[in-house]
Amino acid sequence: MNIEQDKKDADQVKTIVKLSIETDPELVDTVSDYLVGVCDAAVEFQVDKSNAALCIHGFMHMLAFTPEKLEDLTDQVAKFVDEMARIFQLPLPRVSSEVIADQDWSTSWRDYFKPFEIVSDLIVAPSWDPHHAHDHKKVIVLDPGMAFGTGHHATTRLCLKMIASALKGSTACSLLDVGTGTGILGMAAILFGAMTVVGVDNDDEAVRIAKINVQRNNLEQQMRVSNVSLNHINQQFEVVVANILHNILWDMADHLERLTA
Repeated sequence: MNIEQDKKDADQVKTIVKLSIETDPELVDTVSDYLVGVCDAAVEFQVDKSNAALCIHGFMHMLAFTPEKLEDLTDQVAKFVDEMARIFQLPLPRVSSEVIADQDWSTSWRDYFKPFEIVSDLIVAPSWDPHHAHDHKKVIVLDPGMAFGTGHHATTRLCLKMIASALKGSTACSLLDVGTGTGILGMAAILFGAMTVVGVDNDDEAVRIAKINVQRNNLEQQMRVSNVSLNHINQQFEVVVANILHNILWDMADHLERLTA
């Protein structure tokens, strides 16, 4: 028996923890961006209609879990959200944390994901809650799994509006979706008129989920998804979209410029 290897393997066991932040809706983008960018969390939202507050849930893997590490993480997030609330003169958020079973996270977001109109004439619907198009509206059937991009985040809506505007009247436009996540932007681009779409992501789970979503929407002939690095893409695209954090965009700016026709 290799005791040292067993110890190393045990140290690499990942525990899923959940942070919940109940906050004023004005802080949703700020807090969710912090959870995704700093804490490497997957994020979901829950609206409390009784008091107009919004609860942000961040799910993340923690290596070599200890209660002290979770307490430190909770304190770190609480200090950040408190500071943001004071800056914007909003009520102080409430932060809580817990350890959850892996299978709980893999299905828990389904409770909050219902069909909705993300932008004008485009409906996003989960795969387990079928929604039939009507009144000339388009529908994307989506299963986010553990990938980012259900469409609830404001930046997703903004990107979709800009993509729709860029593709208006287009008949043979190509688009590159960097950090495709669930594939929502690329699939919507096809519905808006793009002829071909390439979606890339460095997260293998996101690539797997995006491929499933593309197939579910019968768009595999027009959209390809992979984990290929931007360094290895030589094709140019009429439209390039990257709905990711600003510091990462800054680092890849030269590549994005090179790939834009």
